[in-house]
Amino acid sequence: MTQAASVVSAKDLCLTYQADDAPVQALTNVNLDVRKGDFVSFIGPSGCGKTTFLRVIADLEKKTSGEITVNGMTPEEARKARAYGYVFQAPALYPWRTIEKNIALPLEIMGYSSVDQKKRIAGALDLVNLSGFEKKFPWQLSGGMQQRASIARALAFDADLLLMDEPFGALDEIVRDHLNEELLKLWARTNKTICFVTHSIPEAVYLSTKIVVMSPRPGRVTDIIDSTLPRERPLDIRETPEFLEIAHRVRDGLRAGHSYEH
Repeated sequence: MTQAASVVSAKDLCLTYQADDAPVQALTNVNLDVRKGDFVSFIGPSGCGKTTFLRVIADLEKKTSGEITVNGMTPEEARKARAYGYVFQAPALYPWRTIEKNIALPLEIMGYSSVDQKKRIAGALDLVNLSGFEKKFPWQLSGGMQQRASIARALAFDADLLLMDEPFGALDEIVRDHLNEELLKLWARTNKTICFVTHSIPEAVYLSTKIVVMSPRPGRVTDIIDSTLPRERPLDIRETPEFLEIAHRVRDGLRAGHSYEH
């Protein structure tokens, strides 16, 4: 089988912030290849550089040294080519815009015709099971539905790469489980490449084809785990020995990373 094309490729990637008292190494020598169709989760304690890495991919932060390409381009070129959709921790919906108008925002900026906008909004709402809610305002929806609307907005212009920064972190466990299931269905239907930041070991193991374990500063990759789970994953797969074994390896990687602090 031929290997899928590389969507994100990082080689010896470093990012250092100049803080008042001393430089802070947010990312150190990160080497990673994200292939087309992968679902890659980044997990690690707060301050380990998970979100920073996502922001470097999105050209919201600039690397200090090393190399990174997104679809073979620099992050800046990829941003200008609109190569990715970004889903933030909070839904970040404008309260004065209806759901369809919120989803339309990037399409308006990109200059899509109103006919094309309408078609894309309907398709994106269908993908996240929000058809029929287009005329509602964000405050009329639950937290989980708002987050689905923000995923629809990221999907509307059909970028191949979806960057998701802890999108379900603020939701209760029942809603989170449901949205995890929905996200896997969405991934299967669209064949997007997804980079997903999380603090949750079960979430990382349940969703991913590959789990990137990161350590506290200086942010380093301590383990990259290829999942052996099938692509079809009912929620109760989380009770299987195979799932628990991967979760155990993630936990060990997190623990090993922490030992560097002492």
